[in-house]
Amino acid sequence: MPHTVDFTTVSTTGLETSPVAPALAGLRANEARYFKNKHDHTFTVEPAADAQAVVDWVHKILKDERDITIASPPLEATEFEVEGTKWAYVFYESGLSINVLYSLDPTGKRAVGFKLSDGMEVPEELGAFKFARQKSKLAGTIRGSYFVIKQEH
Repeated sequence: MPHTVDFTTVSTTGLETSPVAPALAGLRANEARYFKNKHDHTFTVEPAADAQAVVDWVHKILKDERDITIASPPLEATEFEVEGTKWAYVFYESGLSINVLYSLDPTGKRAVGFKLSDGMEVPEELGAFKFARQKSKLAGTIRGSYFVIKQEH
């Protein structure tokens, strides 16, 4: 059952098994605030098991583009379209968040973003990436990186 992410009252609902659940909840709330403020889109998520097609699509892009397999189990996922761009998010037990920005226009932007929750280590499978730091009132320090998608997905 999908639920709306509240960015005024941060909740760990759905993320309780994560060792960094409060930071991951803040990261998820930070994304919800961004989409509400920038696109007037209400950010909803559902358990990963109920959004298996989204998780599979994200994992296929990671595998096909960079031969990356995420070791941590996915907890929640979502997929939506805003202003001609398909977005997918997967939130993992380790505290990792992966988002895919995929323009429906073949000449538009297409990328995979990684965000690490405050307090988590860089996963081994993402060790080749350099992570920039960003401060967030909701999530503390977020470390992020990305790569550009080259193939059609």
